Parts: sequence; C-alpha cells; structure tokens
Amino acid sequence: MLLPVSRQIEKYSGVGAGVVLLVCFSHAPQYGTNALGLFFILFSLLFLARFRDIHIVIGELAILLMAWLYIPLLISFFVQLHGLDHGRYWVLMVLIMTMVCDSAAYFVGTALGKHRLYPAISPKKSIEGAVGGFVGSVMSAVLICPWLIADTSLSVACVVGVVVGILGQLGDLFESMIKRNADTKDSGTIFPGHGGMLDRLDSLLFAFPGVYLYLVWF
Repeated sequence: MLLPVSRQIEKYSGVGAGVVLLVCFSHAPQYGTNALGLFFILFSLLFLARFRDIHIVIGELAILLMAWLYIPLLISFFVQLHGLDHGRYWVLMVLIMTMVCDSAAYFVGTALGKHRLYPAISPKKSIEGAVGGFVGSVMSAVLICPWLIADTSLSVACVVGVVVGILGQLGDLFESMIKRNADTKDSGTIFPGHGGMLDRLDSLLFAFPGVYLYLVWF
C-alpha cells in the first residue's frame, strides 16, 4: 500500500523476507533478531544502490522495516500463544472476544453512535460503538473463558477481556491510519467487501501479543 510503483523489486523481495521472518519469529525466535538484522543490512544496501530520490529513500526503507515488525513479528504471537498451556483454547478465546467486540461495536455504534471516535482516521466509528465493543469483549471473556479453560479465574478472564477490548480496537484504528496514509479504501482484494486480508487481521495483530504477554508476565 505504501511503497511506490517504482519500488517493485523492494516490495516483492521485502515480502519474501517477511515470510522468512515470520517463520523465524514463530518457530525459532532465537534467530529472529539475527534474521531481522541481516535483512535490514541487505535492504539498506539495496536502497543505497537504488536511492532514486535522496529526500524520501529513508522513509521508504522505514516503511519496509515497519512492515516486518507489524505483520511477521505480531503474527508470531499467535503461534507463541498457541504453544502455552491451554494455548489452543486461549487462541479460540481471543478469536471469540475479537468477533464479539467487533460485532458489539458495530451494532451499538449503528444504534446509538453520535460522537465520533477518531474522524481523521475512521469517520464512521463512534465513542458509543467503542464502549459497546469493549463491554462485549469483557462480557464474552467472563462468560466463556472460565468454562472453556477450567482453571482460569474470573479476574484473569476479565483482564484478558479488557486487553482484547482495548488493543483490538486500537489495532483496527492503526490499520485504518495506514490506509488513510496510502489513500486507499481497501488493503487488498482477497476479501471483496471486507477491505482485504489485513482488515480481517488488524485487531488480532494487536490482541494476540497483548494476551500472550499478559499471560507470560503476570
């Protein structure tokens, strides 16, 4: 979305590097920083040889670096969360909470939304919808999590619901900011009418790391 047409070589080779980074971050995290450092050096040399416009070349390289951190790194937390005790159920819970949050935000926002949440980035989202999504996430966590994962306390379920209810919606806004910057409505054409693949993952990209880090740290 963000790299210009003249950067096709960097774009597609950057995607290939991102796939390698995804595998490293997910299954061999000890090599993740090594691979990231190596790719950064290689692509820095590539941009050095093909700088084109000296005033924007660093910004274009930064876009590529952000893409590696945004998608491969954050998606890897899905695999890491799945590897924890009861990991597959935690993954299922994050999916449930995110879907409930999105649905509640949509229906509450449609019915009651009057105050815009962040019009510069997402004109249709409302504060009322965001609150509805947050409440839906917490309620789904409290109702389902202790039943699905037997040794989970209500307090842990509540905190996880709060994490997903906040980070999931922030992830959605962040992806909307990227699209606004790129002056595009959809991130891709794989899911017509849904905004693209990235629109289906934007909330999860923030929610999975949040839940994983909470469970590991606390």
